This record gives sequence, structure tokens and C-alpha cells, in this order.
Amino acid sequence: MAATVAQPPAPAALSSSRSVNAPAASGSHVAHDQRHHRHNHFQPQAAPTNCPRVGALPKTQKLDPDHFKVVRTLGTGTFARVCLVRPSNAPDIPLEQENRGNTEVYALKILRKTEVIRLKQVDHVRHERSILADVAGHPFITSLLASFSDHDCLYMLLDYVPGGELFSYLRKLRRFEESTACFYAAEIVLVLEYLHEHQGGVAYRDLKPENLLLDKDGHIKLVDFGFAKRLGYKDDHPVETYTLCGTPEYLAPEVIQNKGHTTAVDWWALGILIYEFLTGYPPFWHQNPIEIYKQIIGKSLTFPQDPPISEHAKDIVRSFCTVDRSRRLGNLSGGASRVKAHPFFQSINWDDLLSRRRQGPIVPPVRYPGDAQCFETYSEEDGKRDAYTSDMAQKYDQYFADF
Repeated sequence: MAATVAQPPAPAALSSSRSVNAPAASGSHVAHDQRHHRHNHFQPQAAPTNCPRVGALPKTQKLDPDHFKVVRTLGTGTFARVCLVRPSNAPDIPLEQENRGNTEVYALKILRKTEVIRLKQVDHVRHERSILADVAGHPFITSLLASFSDHDCLYMLLDYVPGGELFSYLRKLRRFEESTACFYAAEIVLVLEYLHEHQGGVAYRDLKPENLLLDKDGHIKLVDFGFAKRLGYKDDHPVETYTLCGTPEYLAPEVIQNKGHTTAVDWWALGILIYEFLTGYPPFWHQNPIEIYKQIIGKSLTFPQDPPISEHAKDIVRSFCTVDRSRRLGNLSGGASRVKAHPFFQSINWDDLLSRRRQGPIVPPVRYPGDAQCFETYSEEDGKRDAYTSDMAQKYDQYFADF
């Protein structure tokens, strides 16, 4: 499969917010309040070989915002802002002029404590930080390098993923060729296998193109773990949870019906995602989220005649989007191994894929480390915010002790 060198994706058109109960900017480089047609102490982690080095940052003292200078904003949300940053002692020259071997850039996610509390997102933020710390170093998940806090804000220092959202490329290309859809779906399978089977039953719960960034070589990085939750297992069965969260178009029926859900919801969402990769739109959609829920529960999944979709692709989508989760692919005995054996993935060498031995099918136009042309432009923060009072600090700072 030949790699395509993509042009910078155009900004997504505006429409309604996409996530339900969304902790905005909760882990991705870009936050999503309005999108196309969507409703919605220093603790460095062990440094895996594929993590950027943190060479210019202090090793023996607590990090604080003064250790960084902001290059530009990458995304904003209700209570968070994600910025492209570099160490404050880095040379004061434009990134494009700096020696590439010496360039250090990061994504710094800044969460305002007052808004985290007001929007009742304390648990989501704590889960996000904890899970990101545990999964740092996986080749297809954004790496948390450090977390810290000051009086007003919480901070997560992440590796910078310069290619922008897969969502933007999908909008530009309208749909993906089946080989491209298969490649990115396979990388997602490896992520879900790792989260579900090797991280104590972590349910991601917000799989969608906006939460998949592309690195410079065209591989995905899953971001935004604000809805992720480690469910664990009891008697070899995943523990259920009941929180309604995620994105309407991707919600599994058991989430909508409040029947209790498990990691199986991620496999349903992958089926919806593959459908969208192949057609350019999700199978269930309406301007009113309630109507989307009705479709998911009561409408059969159908495929368009144009573009043509292979029988293997149709079968895997149907197998993921099975209303009865006990019969859902990925949630059957064998777990992700059964998914990998599906004929849709017959062209995938799973060892080569995990080792990133080839470029992805879409290669972003990244010109230099710190290039941000694949992200939309945002206005810089005006500095106005509600005060985090001493009474709030006394009550809530105990919950932010891990930062």
C-alpha cells in the first residue's frame, strides 16, 4: 500500500458539540466543543524508547509552568487548554530555524481546577492521569511524560503528535480506501487489546476520529482518556459500569439503555468507526441525539451501494455492531485474537504493525519538529478565570495529590 503525503487538513466545518458529558480537551491536543456534524510533584514516567527525551527540563525539582514557554495553542475546551510548548531555556529562535536534532517540543495540557470541579469532572481527570501514566510508551497511545500542578491549574506534559486529527484527513478525503481503513483499524485493535487485556480491563469509551492523531510517520496516537476507566475483572468477567458518557454516534446500545457496560463498548465503537472510514459518515446520525439513540437501539445497520464495500468489511462491522454484546466480536472467548483472525485483516502482519516497520498510508506534511500547520488556529487565552479559593483548595486539593 503506497503512502500518501497529505496536504494540511482544512479546518472542520462547524456544527453541534459531539461528546456526552464531555470533559473538554480532556487528553487530546485539540478540544472539541464544536465540530462538523458531531454532538460533543514532578513524576516523570519511565522513558520508553519511543518517548521524546526530556533533556532540557530539570531532573531534580518539581516542574512548574515557568519551565516552559508557549509556542501556540493547539486546542481549547470548557476547562482545559492544550498548548505546544518548549523548555523555557530553549534557544529563542523560530522552531523552523532550529537544529532538528536539538529541538524539544511537547504538548502541555492545562486544566483549570475551578472548572474541573464545577463541571464535576474530578474523577474523570484523576482516571485520565492514572491510566495515561500506566500506558505511557505504547506505540499507538499518547505518552504522559510528567504531571504537576500549581494553585489554579493541573498540568499534563505529553509527547507532541504533529500530524493533527485523523478526523480532518477523513473530511478532506471524504472516505478512506479500504486498505487505509484496514491499516488504522488494525492499529486501534492493538490499542484495545492492550487496554482491555493487559491493563486490567480499561474501557476507553470515546473512540472516534477526533481522538486519533497522526504522528509524523502516519501512525495513530490515541488521545483524550477523559472517559477511560479501569473496570477490572471479577470471576474472569469484566466489571460493569453505568455512567452515560461518550459520543452519541458511537454509543453501544447497552450504554444508552443503562444496562451496565464493559469493555465491549469499545468494539462496538470500532465497528462504527470502520463504517465511517469506508463511507465518510457514521451509520446512525440525526441532529437530535435522542433520535440517534433510537436508531442505535431500533434500526438495522445498512450499507450504501456507493461506495462499494467488500463483504469482509461488511462482516466485521456487523460483527462488532452486534446488539447482544455476548455475541459481539472482541467480546467473545479469545478476545482480540479472534478480531485479528478476521478475514478483513488478512493483509496485516501484526508483529510488523506493532513494531511500526512501515509508514502509515497517510503521511502528514510535517516540515520540522514543532510544526503545527496540521492543527487549527486558536486565539490565545485572555487570562480571565474564576478564582480557585482557599476554601476550594482545602476541600479539593486532596483529590489532585497525584499531580
